Amino acid sequence: MDQATPILLADPRPLVDPFQRTISYLRVSVTDRCDFRCVYCMSEDMTFLPKRDLLTLEELDRLCSIFIGRGVRKLRLTGGEPLVRRDIITLFRSLSRHLDSGALEELTVTTNGSQLAKYAADLAACGVKRINVSLDTLDPDKFRKITRWGDLNQVMRGIDAAQAAGLKIKINAVALKGVNEDEFESLIDWAHGRGMDLTFIEVMPLGDIEPSRIDQFLPLSMLRARLMDRYTLDEIDYATGGPARYVRVRETGGRLGFITPMTHNFCESCNRVRLTCTGTLYMCLGQEDAADLRAPLRASMSDDPVSDAIDRAILRKPRGHDFIIDRRKRAPSVGRHMSMTGG
Repeated sequence: MDQATPILLADPRPLVDPFQRTISYLRVSVTDRCDFRCVYCMSEDMTFLPKRDLLTLEELDRLCSIFIGRGVRKLRLTGGEPLVRRDIITLFRSLSRHLDSGALEELTVTTNGSQLAKYAADLAACGVKRINVSLDTLDPDKFRKITRWGDLNQVMRGIDAAQAAGLKIKINAVALKGVNEDEFESLIDWAHGRGMDLTFIEVMPLGDIEPSRIDQFLPLSMLRARLMDRYTLDEIDYATGGPARYVRVRETGGRLGFITPMTHNFCESCNRVRLTCTGTLYMCLGQEDAADLRAPLRASMSDDPVSDAIDRAILRKPRGHDFIIDRRKRAPSVGRHMSMTGG
């Protein structure tokens, strides 16, 4: 990828949806592939997209740059597992020019940590300051059961490497009923003891998986009530641009976040859209409506057709999602797996 790629001139038109929310945050799934098969995210026997359907890294760079030109200030690369995509660091390196110019405030990544030992220093060199690592348990055997294929020691080495490279880390843990319920306190103590934020996330009904979502689902209102038996949770005015609501744990001094798409959705302040590795733009994680950006991207050297397609899509952004987890509703609310959209 050419480091000399010119910085796009900003389009003066901001991206504003029908509910007057300004879109300033783009999450990009650079691949649907992953080296784990987490039980709440994927089927064990996944069928992935043919590589020919994926946008090239240059095309991903061009699309991201168009969004940045339209006012996106925060860019998060996700997957699948983004760091398993071949030559992915070249995309980070190229996008870092927008950090240098000031057009982009933050370039970051969500990862399962399996490749961090290899890439942490490179990410830091590309201007990445903060990353999210998905980690639901500190028990090696339980980690293997949740991820099906994962190695906890490998992830821990990655976290060590990331901190050594100066990256700030937020741990994301999905609350799984009957699976990691006995570890919430130990996760808090461990993360805060290493100077890392921790966010708990509710299970979301995305894609067909073998366990029932109703059997996995644990309301975070219940988790929070349990934690208050041991900790003092002080409300704080802190936000990262994402959906988490944060408190300060007085006993540890660390920040604790809650992402509650099921029990208390955060749609009223949504500033996000999601782009898949095939160039499909989802205006809402919990809705099927989408826009094809790959066709106009490949049809013209001009960025105007893509920008116009983005405008039309943003005008269809819904007020909120329709997530439901209920024993009477066995099918997922959304048919695609989380790995396709990047969470």
